[in-house]
Amino acid sequence: MRLQDQRDLRLLDEVARDSTVSQRSLAKSLGVALGLTNLYVKRLVRKGYIKITPIPHHHMEYLLTPRGMAEKSRLTYLYMQYSLSYYRDVRDRLKCRLADLSKTGGKRVVIYGTGELAELAYLALREMNMTLVGFVDGKQHQVFLSYPVWTLNTLANWEYDALLIADLVESEKIHARILREGVPKAKIMAL
Repeated sequence: MRLQDQRDLRLLDEVARDSTVSQRSLAKSLGVALGLTNLYVKRLVRKGYIKITPIPHHHMEYLLTPRGMAEKSRLTYLYMQYSLSYYRDVRDRLKCRLADLSKTGGKRVVIYGTGELAELAYLALREMNMTLVGFVDGKQHQVFLSYPVWTLNTLANWEYDALLIADLVESEKIHARILREGVPKAKIMAL
């Protein structure tokens, strides 16, 4: 799914949720400049997806047109297809990495992270009859998936075959942090 389609969907979603949303709020939601948001809104108006009507106190109301609703549905469908494809790809990559570990006799895995990728890693471990030793993170959380989350310094007391970094964005920083904690490089797995 193209980035522009993702932004269009986000804008159409926000307008459908709150017709009096400000462009400043839209800009913050999209993570782009206010001027760029204005251009996006104008483009959606030109395409007939949104209608703008002034309301008192110098505000605008954005109304989703029938054509805009149809486009929102189409983009939502594309986004779901993209997300499911991405999910399957990541799941397959996880299973391949874990299968490599299993071939060498490794079964006990620590997962670094508490996000969606950590959830996928946990499910992949379960599917492959491997053992989760625990979750660790840079900061201690109370609980993740009904398991306590520990800080990295607890790893010294654990027996495990691999530490899986369940983070695609900060992977290199996490890898360096884990090495500083004394985890052998051979035990660190990343996607």
